[in-house]
Amino acid sequence: MTSAQTPKDVKYTFTEAADLTLIGRLFTDNPIPYHRVDTTRFKGFTASENFQVRQGAGIACVFRTNSTVISVQTQYGQLNYPSNTMGLAARGYDLYIRKNGKWLWASNGVASDKALDGNVVIIRDMDNTEKECLLYLPMLSEVKGMKIGVQEGATLEAIENPFRHRIVFFGSSFTHGVSISRAGMSYPLQLERATGLHIVSLGCSGNCKLQPYFCDVLCATQADAFVFDSFSNPSIPEIESRLFPFIEKLQKAHPGKPLIFQRTIYRERRNFNKAAEKAERDRQDRAEELMKEACKRYKDVYYIDVTNATSPTHETSVDGVHPSDYGYTLWAESLRKPLLKILRKYGIR
Repeated sequence: MTSAQTPKDVKYTFTEAADLTLIGRLFTDNPIPYHRVDTTRFKGFTASENFQVRQGAGIACVFRTNSTVISVQTQYGQLNYPSNTMGLAARGYDLYIRKNGKWLWASNGVASDKALDGNVVIIRDMDNTEKECLLYLPMLSEVKGMKIGVQEGATLEAIENPFRHRIVFFGSSFTHGVSISRAGMSYPLQLERATGLHIVSLGCSGNCKLQPYFCDVLCATQADAFVFDSFSNPSIPEIESRLFPFIEKLQKAHPGKPLIFQRTIYRERRNFNKAAEKAERDRQDRAEELMKEACKRYKDVYYIDVTNATSPTHETSVDGVHPSDYGYTLWAESLRKPLLKILRKYGIR
């Protein structure tokens, strides 16, 4: 190790992230590699859904470098400015570096609205030893181009996907990660780092309702297992009419693959709002009844009813619906053991 300080007048060399290794993608042949779904291929989405599936939630670039500084230049498409999610998560990048075999948070960064295509320094003044990096893309905005910058003369190399197997999550704003503070804090990505499993996230805020055209996307992707947060958005009639056809269609495309459904979490707006309490309880109860029947009717279908994002003090909500980072940590931990127990039955460890 030599100097641990990045020169003030540092010169950069840039590499397109897609020329390194991108993980967390449903498909590897999308014309724009930072889109989760190719909307020229898959049809039926509403305007809102079309934007969401072009967002980079869950996608990350992994690489190796000995640079003392890492930066990003972004060509944004459509941007998002939500009121209940920090800009660092909605439009920014989140960097982890492997240390002693574990992913340790390093830094994050987001472009200024006045210089969206500028060079955003994510971290500087590191030592010049070789480091394995995991850089999550903006969660709620569209990226059309992304270049990673390192200081001139430093190495920047692609590495193999550090995660194993391929577990696809389909879910609501919870799975999408709404209300997290930075892009790597959704519960699927916390699970990814905690378990070493490669998790591919198709979270669509407000729009995960067991729609047939979303099932078409899942049927076309490769996966070792599927996990669903699919009872947070749909109405009771939508759950009743869509659940079994959704399962049957997906099983036909992926025979023998586990389909693991989760109970939706407790939303804190229920605490004093009696109408919300009744609506949420009725939906949870009906989903549970149908899942009991589904688990009896279909092989390889499972229901996890212990998911939880609420602390004993009920202080983990951001807006009455979405958890904070800590709430999502609780969710990931509540899901971890029952999920791994099911996956082990299929040789997924």
